[in-house]
Amino acid sequence: MRKFLIGILFLGATFGLKAQYGSLYEILRRLEERKGVNQNLESVNIDNKKFVFIKDEADHTERDFIVIKGKTATYVEVFDDKATGESSSNIFTGDIIRKKNIVSLRADMLENKKVPIPVAKTLLLTKQDDILYLIDVNTKARWIDEASFSKAKAKK
Repeated sequence: MRKFLIGILFLGATFGLKAQYGSLYEILRRLEERKGVNQNLESVNIDNKKFVFIKDEADHTERDFIVIKGKTATYVEVFDDKATGESSSNIFTGDIIRKKNIVSLRADMLENKKVPIPVAKTLLLTKQDDILYLIDVNTKARWIDEASFSKAKAKK
């Protein structure tokens, strides 16, 4: 009788561990997805995509856009001054290189004039909850795909 109870206890513990393993696996998958590691997004097409980054400061709001068209990219900075309500913008154009999940942007033209120091960004392409992101590897800023964001917002 004692061996029978120990056997049932052992089987119960085994099934309990299996359930915990499943939830642990799900937690690890979500964390990896959030960090952008172990994702194979080589087949994801980013041509004709627009990524948006919004930063709200005390005195101004900064809206940045990256528009990718083939091997060229347009990088737009829009500054909205909260005190005066005025907006100013910088429009950079340049090229991109994509290797697996890494996108390198080098914008060397400011409104069709060559700049001595180009704007360079190295971005990691990630996907979380069916929304595409570009994460700046230096600043950890998250650029969200405008089309994915609009679809996700419409679902809610």
